[in-house]
Amino acid sequence: MELRAWQYKDILRISELEEECFPQEHWSYAMLVSSFESETFHGVVAEDGGEIIGYGGITVVSDTADIANVGVTGYFRRSGVGKAILAELLNIAKNCGAEKAFLEVRVSNRKAMMMYLKCGFKGMYARARYYPDGEDCLVMVKEL
Repeated sequence: MELRAWQYKDILRISELEEECFPQEHWSYAMLVSSFESETFHGVVAEDGGEIIGYGGITVVSDTADIANVGVTGYFRRSGVGKAILAELLNIAKNCGAEKAFLEVRVSNRKAMMMYLKCGFKGMYARARYYPDGEDCLVMVKEL
């Protein structure tokens, strides 16, 4: 597996993965395209044999970073790909001067929460009915 920065040519595959990983609510193709217009957004993809198998994005502003998304195709879940992407995003944040990283996760997404906890994130508080379907989210933070 290799990690590298998003490229414009990757957007279609990232869009497909986004729909696979987050069927209830996902970034649209247009939203992914607009990420390239932001100087504060950084995207990472994981490749295996030249195929994109995972991706992640982070926005870094001043001393704060917000992880926007981390997704891995079904076959490669629980194989360390998500952790590797997350670690790379946190390295980017730290190199950009961030002191804290935040993320939101669905309260029903136990597997993602466990990965974030293992990577040093801590729960801060819940946001009631955060998602369009009414599900709550847990806001998590990690000191960098």
